[in-house]
Amino acid sequence: MKTKILTVLLLSSFLGFSQEIHEDLPYYEIPEYSDDFTAGTVAGRMVDALGFRFYWASHDLKATDLDFKINEDGRSVSETIDHIYDLSKIIVNSTLKKANDRGAKEEMTYVEKRKAILMSLKKASDILKASDDISEFKIIFGEQQIPFWNQVNGPIADAIWHCGQMATSRRASGNPINPKVNHFTGKVRQ
Repeated sequence: MKTKILTVLLLSSFLGFSQEIHEDLPYYEIPEYSDDFTAGTVAGRMVDALGFRFYWASHDLKATDLDFKINEDGRSVSETIDHIYDLSKIIVNSTLKKANDRGAKEEMTYVEKRKAILMSLKKASDILKASDDISEFKIIFGEQQIPFWNQVNGPIADAIWHCGQMATSRRASGNPINPKVNHFTGKVRQ
């Protein structure tokens, strides 16, 4: 068994794919969809789609990819990940009914930040899918409570948009997303 795992890791490294074991993080593939159509299952699926897109847009980035900018006026991929991290906290805090803190930034590595984003999105998705009233999940800034509707067109849509920017940037920096990733099905072709 150990020989098989080592062979897979060496082969994936040789082929240029990440050595991380995908079972450690959510969204290698999109989870199976619910048989029930509710506001919670639909909203949860939107977050799952974001998680899948982020997983692959941020998968196996090199230092040159993280530093890459399309132009001097734009964000680097690393700065885009920082922004998606902030958006993911707004998304999960809404489902936890927790206020957003615009305080000090945490010092995290790319790997730590990537994991935190994926875990936050998974937690938010799970909470949404279990809810029969997602109107209770407001975005809270201080005393201001913003309806869940703004979550859809705000942080969720914005983060999906930025995943597309990351995919474009990494293609331009010479490290495109794995061509076997199918965003329509949410699966990775074998």
